[in-house]
Amino acid sequence: MCGIAGVLHADPARPADAEVVRRMCDALVHRGPDGEGFLVRGRVGLGMRRLAIIDVAGGDQPLFNEDGSVAVFQNGEIYNYIELRRELEQLGHTFRTHSDTEVLAHAYEAWGDAFVEHLNGMWAIALWDERRQRLFLSRDRLGIKPLHYAWDGGRLVFGSEIKALQAAGVAAEPNPEVLDAYLAFGFVPEPYTFYRGIAKLPAAHNLIVEAGAPPRLARYWRVPIVDEGEARRDENRIVEEFAALFDDAVRLQMRSDVPFGAFLSGGLDSASIVAAMAGQTPDPVRTFTIGFAARDYDERALARQVATRYRTAHTERQVEPADLEVELERLRAAFDEPFADASAVATGIVARVAREAVTVVLTGDGGDEVLSGYTRYQGEKFSQTYGTLPGFVRRHLLPRSVDAASAVLPGGMRTRARRAAQVLEAANLDFVDRLTRKQSWSSPALRAELLHADARGVRPAREFVEEALRDCPAQDNFHRLAWFDYHAMLPGQMLTKVDRMTMAASLEARVPFLDHRLVELMAPVSAQVKLPGYTRKHVLRRALGSRLPPDLLRARKRGFNVPMREWFRGGDASAWLDGRLAAGGLDSWFRAEALRGVLDTHRRGGADHGNLLWILVSLAAWRAHHEGSAVHA
Repeated sequence: MCGIAGVLHADPARPADAEVVRRMCDALVHRGPDGEGFLVRGRVGLGMRRLAIIDVAGGDQPLFNEDGSVAVFQNGEIYNYIELRRELEQLGHTFRTHSDTEVLAHAYEAWGDAFVEHLNGMWAIALWDERRQRLFLSRDRLGIKPLHYAWDGGRLVFGSEIKALQAAGVAAEPNPEVLDAYLAFGFVPEPYTFYRGIAKLPAAHNLIVEAGAPPRLARYWRVPIVDEGEARRDENRIVEEFAALFDDAVRLQMRSDVPFGAFLSGGLDSASIVAAMAGQTPDPVRTFTIGFAARDYDERALARQVATRYRTAHTERQVEPADLEVELERLRAAFDEPFADASAVATGIVARVAREAVTVVLTGDGGDEVLSGYTRYQGEKFSQTYGTLPGFVRRHLLPRSVDAASAVLPGGMRTRARRAAQVLEAANLDFVDRLTRKQSWSSPALRAELLHADARGVRPAREFVEEALRDCPAQDNFHRLAWFDYHAMLPGQMLTKVDRMTMAASLEARVPFLDHRLVELMAPVSAQVKLPGYTRKHVLRRALGSRLPPDLLRARKRGFNVPMREWFRGGDASAWLDGRLAAGGLDSWFRAEALRGVLDTHRRGGADHGNLLWILVSLAAWRAHHEGSAVHA
């Protein structure tokens, strides 16, 4: 695990500047505090900062093939490196270390660019082929590890984080076209960033630069989504295969030469990880949990049941509103661009707690994507059923009945009636509008009200959803939703959050649910098997349910959420929010009276704008830093 960075000049006569590469790597020191490595040969300069996990003594990068003509840097871990090494040794290759990274140089020699198809792991790879004067960059299938790049026609600059590119002098000019998407989703979907000219290398893609040619993108793998009519329905076999592959994924990802543990929430996914780990080691698994004083958000009691059942070495930490001031600045520094998944606050805190005891953690991230576990999958099944009702009933009779009920029902029931009204309203939309609405923390009308009328070049959030769905082979909406989660939400939000927050603490996070074999098994499975009726995670419950406490199997889904709604309605956090928004310089993009209206509506309980307010305050923090950096540049 490490941070990688590099520069390649198109002109063979222009040498790479070793000092520039060093500055880029210095910007990534948090990703690799254990060492550094560089390769500067003519027009190419590559570097890394290392977090030593595998072959601690001998795994310093770069690593080479036998004659030194192929050099490799890697951010990530190749979990099947032992099996690949045996296969390559049988082909005549010889190794100098026990590192997983050295395997990559020999695999490239053996199988060319297709070597990435042999890998089981998470990676961002930079490989230099000296003989062919060829730079090969690659990102893993699901986008677990990040890679950013900029190409200006004469120079390619790349790095694990945007700050490395900025250290090389790449301009940090904001890109207004993504502003509505950021306001809607709380992040910028790949391949875009919040900066003009800086892109994210998409998941499952290689970027290849050969002598005399511009960079070329090449996809090497696709999530095997199929239409419902072609989906697998052999449930018993699917359950059997899932259980076996899941245990093997955990086994492979427990390979480490340093201490490891697990993040443990009160959900099924992380509990399943801990149960599988406990079954494969005689030592107590170290587990780490975050909680909140607000009971609706706190899952510590459920996590303790798992910890007790498997006798883990368990650590807890409670997140408080007072943490926001420090955590906002940590998030701003970690993400380099506006990013506003509020759960990143808790993820950053639990990562620092874990790093006091371990260097590697396994997490349950990816389980909701693989198993179609989000409540929006239930909503999509409901929308399909609802769509069979007569139009008058759908558009008028039922919505009016629910609205009338919500006006006379008492508090808690009124809230549920309002939610039912929202579900009915969404069910009447076309799929792309419905999906955009489900993934957004605000409506298009509210965002239009917030933005200045003369805001130019802003693309509607819906266009980013349409772009993500463009190549989806499925026609039914359940599997189109799965495609969107894999290609937009997972790499753009979930995995970005986990990578930046853990690496900011110099902690490696591994995600067994995203072993590509599990994805390839579950992606083509029928909605009727994944979600019979409205039962979430049916396959996991059948395959692994006997390992879990009954209370977890019965618990409602909460998600890893932070109580921004409550915190921003009063108290110190609410006052802090006022100050941060006022100091954030947002007036050039947003109408001041509209911003105040969002605050007032939230505080009087007219709407839940907690996450939208976090999106705005995160943008304000980024803007204040960006403007300050520009002044002092």
